[in-house]
Amino acid sequence: MTSFGTRRLETSPELKWTDCYTQLQCTRLQVPLNYSNPEGDTASIAVIRFPSPLANTADYKGPIVINPGGPGGSGVELMAQNGAVLSQVLGANFDIVSFDPRGVGRSTPRASFFDTEAQRRFFDTSFDVINATSDGLARIWVRAQITGALATQHNQNNIFEHFNTESTARDMLRIVEAHGRKNIQYWGFSYGTVLGAVFASLFPDRIDRLVLDGVVDAENYFATLWSNNLLDTDKTLQTFFDGCFEGGPDLCPFHESSPQAISRKLDDLTRTIFLRPVPVKTNISYGLVDYERLRATIFQSLYTPYATFPLLAQGLADLINGNGTVLYQILEQPVFDCACGTPVPLMSISDGGTAIMCTDGAEVRDTIDELEPFVQGLLRDSQWGEVWASLRIGCSAWPKQEKRHFKGPFLGNTSHPILWIGNTADPVTPIAGARKMAIGFPGSVVLMQDSPGHCSIAAPSVCTIGFVRAYFANGTLPDEGVVCPVILPIFSGQPVDIGGVPGRQKRRALIEKTEEKDEDLVQALSRLRQNFRVPTPF
Repeated sequence: MTSFGTRRLETSPELKWTDCYTQLQCTRLQVPLNYSNPEGDTASIAVIRFPSPLANTADYKGPIVINPGGPGGSGVELMAQNGAVLSQVLGANFDIVSFDPRGVGRSTPRASFFDTEAQRRFFDTSFDVINATSDGLARIWVRAQITGALATQHNQNNIFEHFNTESTARDMLRIVEAHGRKNIQYWGFSYGTVLGAVFASLFPDRIDRLVLDGVVDAENYFATLWSNNLLDTDKTLQTFFDGCFEGGPDLCPFHESSPQAISRKLDDLTRTIFLRPVPVKTNISYGLVDYERLRATIFQSLYTPYATFPLLAQGLADLINGNGTVLYQILEQPVFDCACGTPVPLMSISDGGTAIMCTDGAEVRDTIDELEPFVQGLLRDSQWGEVWASLRIGCSAWPKQEKRHFKGPFLGNTSHPILWIGNTADPVTPIAGARKMAIGFPGSVVLMQDSPGHCSIAAPSVCTIGFVRAYFANGTLPDEGVVCPVILPIFSGQPVDIGGVPGRQKRRALIEKTEEKDEDLVQALSRLRQNFRVPTPF
């Protein structure tokens, strides 16, 4: 028996659902720890669902499995916040199902490099921005050596070799089969597209519906390169400058006379903060807005422009005047307080994501000097290479493994064609990834969404979600070359607080092409883009 949510649930080869959270059901599914030895040790996968109200009718269409990304993203946390709205978006005909991947969160065994949460918190205090200090690259590399040594120390019986994407894909098949289904219906975001592509390559005849959204180049991922993710990142930042200018000073407090002037204003502010950090104390934490935090906050905001850019603009405007509170709070976490003697419930920690991507990827043993050309190559693609480089560096001391899991090729004549989705200005999964990955799967279609942000849910598009709904409902695909618009400008006057939706009159003025029948869907998309954060791997 293992704690999961507020109930204690028995692990079983069957799905024994118990009510949990609000309107949700939880269970623990027993799967082989090592699929090469199915009668050996087992793992317990935490599975959660928003059940279809039509489950016992002819209209029921089975489960849609969701993976939020990462690697290391928690499906339990995704559903606890978004289960009801995902059901509204996708339709009441489906169970909406997710899970914590093996090694992650509430699934056991899980990856942990530290003996206590206090040890983890006191070590993990950096945003890993290379140019924050003159020895930034060396510092990140040295921290990776410590992480690797801790991982080796906690890698009893080589447990981490079982935390890989192939095994998770096989776990997904077990989840589908435990529902009494043969084929999968799946929507994967970001790293979830790697998981989906592996599933489609291993089980091409077990595909009912597969939506891969915010597509990672899986070959690049399994090579531990992370070298072609930033092709559109600067384009994403440009949408902040353009949107702020178009929104005007009433909607964008960081406004200037042109997008170029806004860009220069940000550069000037960044140089100032590099030399003179700003102290912040809030009611739950305290710290500095320094170069490292400023750069990490801006980069994170690129994932969710519609939810974050207005708040970022206010934070930057305040920061010019010496007030860093708003900007600091964008990434704020409560100060850690050790609850000595109190059992800590299972939760998501970054160790699981590190274990998956370092186990999946080719071995990295670069020295600091050998990493210099890699970092410079990233910086040639984008200024944000100083943030992104830490992903490869983080695996540079990972425990030695045989790497026997599936790493490609990514191809298959699937039993139903795949729908790939990419934004025109995605900061970390450029549309080129979708186009490349689709080549290996005949009949695939790439749907483009004309927006910034990471994955289609980062922006409000009735067009995109309409195609997703039609695909799940009846299998139809959009024509190749379709580009979906979004229904709001970024700086629209829409509230940025979680769940905020503007009044009907204001929304009607902004959504000129949205029919009255789409009002409920627009509200659902608004809630989804505010609450659903695709996990970041850094």
